[in-house]
Amino acid sequence: MTPAWEAAGWERLVPRVGRVRLPVWDCTAGLVVGDDAALMIEAGSSLAEGAALRTQARRILGGDRRVTHLALTHPHFDHVLGAAAFAGVEVYGAVGIDTVFAKGRDELRADAVRHGLDPDAAAEAADLLVRPHHLVCGEWTLDLGGGVQVLLANIGPGHSGHDLAVLVPGTDGGREVVFCGDLVEESGDPQAGPDAAPTHWPAALDRLLDLGGEEALYVPGHGATVDAAFVRTQRATLATRFGVS
Repeated sequence: MTPAWEAAGWERLVPRVGRVRLPVWDCTAGLVVGDDAALMIEAGSSLAEGAALRTQARRILGGDRRVTHLALTHPHFDHVLGAAAFAGVEVYGAVGIDTVFAKGRDELRADAVRHGLDPDAAAEAADLLVRPHHLVCGEWTLDLGGGVQVLLANIGPGHSGHDLAVLVPGTDGGREVVFCGDLVEESGDPQAGPDAAPTHWPAALDRLLDLGGEEALYVPGHGATVDAAFVRTQRATLATRFGVS
């Protein structure tokens, strides 16, 4: 399957897991492939970006296979506004993200426009925004078939009020992979917007490290893949920045 990942413009991390860095905002999307199902992590910043992700996934999966599950790590426009492009897919998010989607569509649209998304594209995506069908309170295991089980873990708040991490245990001789959302950022300093919980953020990173362990690959919401040492360093930086232990 490696040539298929490359042909679609994706980076293969381990045999059944890959990721792509999207243009403009450098948001990372991920794909986990089981024998019976496939999980997309993040939906992109617009319907066009979501549709492109879905098309790329079909190219990687081959045949008539398609994405069956979608996990949204937190409710920021560059991660969620493409969700409506995944019609018929089971959508997962942390408890509370549904309230943000129900009451905060106008703010999501406005935030996207402030960051440069075309106003019409932002309005269309916000109008069609898909609320998650499944809300994760603690942990939720998805069985994708072929021995591929994925753990969705609600480990926030931190970067936002509703942060979800995705752990893919090692399969086929590969390392564990943790999709961190924007709890971890590599291509710039972590961003703390109005919905962040700064005093809780270091503790969320502690839970992230407990989830993945020392040998895992950690995939930030923005930037290159990192290791546990990088996450610990960012945790220390955030603790100093926000005055918490």
